[in-house]
Amino acid sequence: MVFSTVLTSVPNLYLTRKPKNIHIPIRCLSSPSVSISSQSNLTQFDLKAYWATLYAEITQKLEEAIPVKYPDQIYEAMRYSVLAKGAKRAPPVMCVAAYEIFGDNRLAAFPTACALEMVHAASLIHDDLPCMDDAPERRGQPSNHKVFGDDMAILAGDALFPLGFHHIVMHTPPELVPESRLLLVIAEIARTVGSSGMAAGQFLDLKGGNTVDFIQEKKYGAMGECSAVCGGLLAGAKDDEIERLRRYGRAVGVLYEVVNDVLLSKSTEKEGTEGQEKKGKGYVRLYGIEKSMEIIEELRSKAKNELDGFEKYGDCVAPLYSFIDYAINRGFNVSDLSQ
Repeated sequence: MVFSTVLTSVPNLYLTRKPKNIHIPIRCLSSPSVSISSQSNLTQFDLKAYWATLYAEITQKLEEAIPVKYPDQIYEAMRYSVLAKGAKRAPPVMCVAAYEIFGDNRLAAFPTACALEMVHAASLIHDDLPCMDDAPERRGQPSNHKVFGDDMAILAGDALFPLGFHHIVMHTPPELVPESRLLLVIAEIARTVGSSGMAAGQFLDLKGGNTVDFIQEKKYGAMGECSAVCGGLLAGAKDDEIERLRRYGRAVGVLYEVVNDVLLSKSTEKEGTEGQEKKGKGYVRLYGIEKSMEIIEELRSKAKNELDGFEKYGDCVAPLYSFIDYAINRGFNVSDLSQ
């Protein structure tokens, strides 16, 4: 159930149709990292610097949130996955970026951002188990169950889910976020990981069948959707704005995975290898490269169209626009930010 998986050893993906230029009016930011190109009227946003700053801040908060205490082995297993150097922190970064469209103090979003990373890590731990996807590696290191055993991996995942909820309740500043908003955030995360969300996607992935769209939406789109929505909820965004964030996050989450499928296919084809087969189904495997490229363009357009509805917020929306382009072009390696 990964929104932030990245392939770093494959070339950039080039779309058959060049993405349209998007003009984002300058309004709320005066940072030197944002500039206007006189040729294309396209706002250039330094996503790498933005991501690097949030990466460091969120990782520090996670370090503090999961100290080693009795029973040591469970906490060590939890920290192993959450604090892995290969973690991208995509869900928390998207949450903060969505919050900053409407809110002033990003500290209000940090507890929820950390909770999203805990929940994300927990879902990956469980996904990798032999009875699920049976993945030997995750985030550039052996999967949790390979190091701590299946039993400890299950317990670590089980412990991370409620820890995320507890962290939101205990650490969100009440003067910045009303209790009513926190309840909406908690309900959103619970829905996302439950039987109508990521669990449903994993179920269908295991069972097979030509349900790839539903699988991708629930297994990969759900985390992106939840991350964007939670940021908006924390900041008090209006109902129609929340729905725009929902559709945007879902599209970006699936976009990222479809691009991964295409990149992996192109890489293995170039190297003349078959590559490691996944248990589940992907777009390339079901539809082929050409159709997958069309789906990528559709998802890109869908996500950007949703953000166009936030035009009045000006440059505050720039990070979310940048996520779309990054999902396709992979302009930098997020793993390098942990160095």
